[in-house]
Amino acid sequence: MMLMEPTSGTNYMSGKFVVQGGNRLSGAVRVGGAKNSALKLMAAALLTEEQTALTNVPLITDVKIMAAVLERLGASISYSDPDVIEIKPGYSLYAEAPYELVSQMRASIIVLGPLLARLGRARVAMPGGCNIGSRKIDMHIRGLEMLGARIEVGHGFIEAISEKLVGSKIALDYPSVGATENLLMAATLAEGVTIIENVAREPEIVDLANFLRKMGAKIEGAGTPTMRIEGVDKLHGVEYRVVPDRIEAGTLLVAAAITNGDIMVKDAIPEHLEMVISKLRDIGAEVIASDAGIRVAGCKCINPTDIATLP
Repeated sequence: MMLMEPTSGTNYMSGKFVVQGGNRLSGAVRVGGAKNSALKLMAAALLTEEQTALTNVPLITDVKIMAAVLERLGASISYSDPDVIEIKPGYSLYAEAPYELVSQMRASIIVLGPLLARLGRARVAMPGGCNIGSRKIDMHIRGLEMLGARIEVGHGFIEAISEKLVGSKIALDYPSVGATENLLMAATLAEGVTIIENVAREPEIVDLANFLRKMGAKIEGAGTPTMRIEGVDKLHGVEYRVVPDRIEAGTLLVAAAITNGDIMVKDAIPEHLEMVISKLRDIGAEVIASDAGIRVAGCKCINPTDIATLP
């Protein structure tokens, strides 16, 4: 793939992109790590005092913000390579995630479950301030309460306390990704068995479950509507590769199709993009999926198709 030089007068600091279209895109590109997985794995690293190394981490602002959140909580963060983050929470963590960082990225709320499970307490700023309904945090709160936490919400913070989390049966109102992740992480160190029904089933949820299992958690049913978590006393540090970003991969595949191009997206996982692949074939593109990635060759005449989105 060719990166065009900016036209005269283009200013990358002006807050805009200038795109000169009409070019056929071709070549090979490697898809990066999934942001929506990397951020949650970073938070999950708080569940152990041992060091965890995450590889294939995307170099984006959200990752830097999450790293700053973890550092404020007392974890040590280092980079052995540009896409490798080493996280060592140690034995002493702070229970409060500050507003000035959480407010920059709503995914920071995901530290609530790990902090509560590890420390027995957590105080995390609300991403949307005091308006609890706007961020759908109610399912996080109700689920943690069912695990035995006492929770108070006020002045823009969620404060959770529990001497001991105990497994429970929890049914989510809808497959919330954030609530699934927070409850999954909290349940790994809870006493007994937790059953969570109507959970989110995205590949990033499966990636988080695989990461936690490698740390020593006992989890069944990831990728299905119901997960079963048997709590353990302790988790340990691991080295883990972040799953490739299906959204980035899908964007590149569509770029090949609409420009009548020919692009090999290396490391893209076909199973994560089955519907995208199906629709690309419907419109007339040639799609070749393999263990190495996905190749799409476009067509001059694009056929119409229907698309519906679902959880």
